[in-house]
Amino acid sequence: MAITASGQRNHDTLFRGHQSTLKVTDPELVEIYDNRAFGEVIKDAPLDVRLQLMVQLAALIANHAVAEYRIMLGAALEIGVTPVQIKEIVYQAVPYTGMARVFDFLHVTNEVFTARGITLPLPGQSTTTPQTRQARGLEVQKRLLGSRIDQMYAQSPPDQLHIQHYLSANCFGDYLTRTGLDLKTRELLTLAMLASLGGCEAQLAGHVTANLAAGNDRSTLIAVVTQLLPFIGYPRTLNALRVINEGTCA
Repeated sequence: MAITASGQRNHDTLFRGHQSTLKVTDPELVEIYDNRAFGEVIKDAPLDVRLQLMVQLAALIANHAVAEYRIMLGAALEIGVTPVQIKEIVYQAVPYTGMARVFDFLHVTNEVFTARGITLPLPGQSTTTPQTRQARGLEVQKRLLGSRIDQMYAQSPPDQLHIQHYLSANCFGDYLTRTGLDLKTRELLTLAMLASLGGCEAQLAGHVTANLAAGNDRSTLIAVVTQLLPFIGYPRTLNALRVINEGTCA
């Protein structure tokens, strides 16, 4: 077996000058993986290369793949994903994967940026204040999920109502209202993270609906999940596709 011409070409476009030691120690596995990740998957589910790298970075954070994230971060910068966009991917991972996981990626990102001469901190992207975050977040929730949000508030047990307020003010108000990435892209990143985490099918279903409302169609959702397949495996990919089918096939 050998890496196909298209697989090698796509790999080299992203990783100019980088040669993994695994190509020496585990050549057969690298050939299988590269032909899938940089050949078949790109052919069958094409995305803009910058968006491809962005959703893959989101998936690597969800999987806590720190070493691979560092390599893919370099590729993302090389093909034109901006430092602000990368930082926003890392920040958006906090409400979905937790800060305990994100700390490692924040430090790696800062190390790579500093090594490349990128001045930190980057320009701020927040658009809310402590006084406006609840209302702004609720506005985004309702734009994406409609009357479902009112139902969630109405059906919440009184001793858990604070969680609904957290979702509005923090998950949506603090993060999804930020600039640096548009809402359409942010919803694809959320889809990528939830699919990669696994066990989040209920939340994934909600964000399939949110993606459609944000302007992402079924073919784009399938392309994103297909692009993630080599990173997250078949079980999580098939679970995500089932949720997409249920949410887009009326």
